[in-house]
Amino acid sequence: MITPSAIGMLWAVGLMAIAIGLSSWQRLGLTQTLAIATFRTIAQLLFIGVFLSAIFASRQPLAVFAVLFVMVAIASVVARSRIDKELPKLLKWVWLAIFTSGLVTMLYVTLLVVQLDPWYDPRYLIPLSGIVLGNAMTAASISGERLVSALRNNRIEIETHLSLGATPAQAIATYRRAAIKAGLIPTINAMMVVGLVTLPGAITGQILAGADPLVAAIYQILIMFMLALANLIAALVVTYGISRQFFTPAMQLVIPQSQPRVRSV
Repeated sequence: MITPSAIGMLWAVGLMAIAIGLSSWQRLGLTQTLAIATFRTIAQLLFIGVFLSAIFASRQPLAVFAVLFVMVAIASVVARSRIDKELPKLLKWVWLAIFTSGLVTMLYVTLLVVQLDPWYDPRYLIPLSGIVLGNAMTAASISGERLVSALRNNRIEIETHLSLGATPAQAIATYRRAAIKAGLIPTINAMMVVGLVTLPGAITGQILAGADPLVAAIYQILIMFMLALANLIAALVVTYGISRQFFTPAMQLVIPQSQPRVRSV
């Protein structure tokens, strides 16, 4: 494996310097944003590299679980902020969606597919979980945002269905299916062209690290299947949770409002 030298990495930073220069030249207003993004990328990835090296060396299950818990928490907060800020009970459903999708997928993979020994081996569990949780976060964000928008924008149609005797689930079934499909579009599109148009980061990283291309391809197949299942579970759970907040026990449609903030005197 070829490891870039310190000078080589300085030249790598030059890529962002060029991007910042082009942004400034075209007056895009992205100069500061790109500079901050560059700094955060370097700082965050160097930190996680050092941190994971210590976790891998310790091989302590509690440390592994703590890392996974933090990953789920961060993904949940980010996804919740991208969906809607007026649903006060949304965070718990987003957390449940991401946690459930990651748990089901990783248990299946670690126990039946790769059969880790020990099953909590951080060298495999953390990277694979990171891929799954990151994609589940995106699927939950897209599906959730799409469903919330549909329910807010189609109130008359939904209430018409309810007045004709439809249950809440029946009244919003079309909108929920569309939202779930929207959340899975990136994954399905990626599966359709993987290896033909794109080489995902996992297979590229393994090949650069010296792995046999066939072995790298097998791992990428596994990852794509993992993402399909995890993203579907996340979309199903988050849309179910959102739909519950838009109806009363009497099956009446309500538009949830954000909880009022108490200002300190």
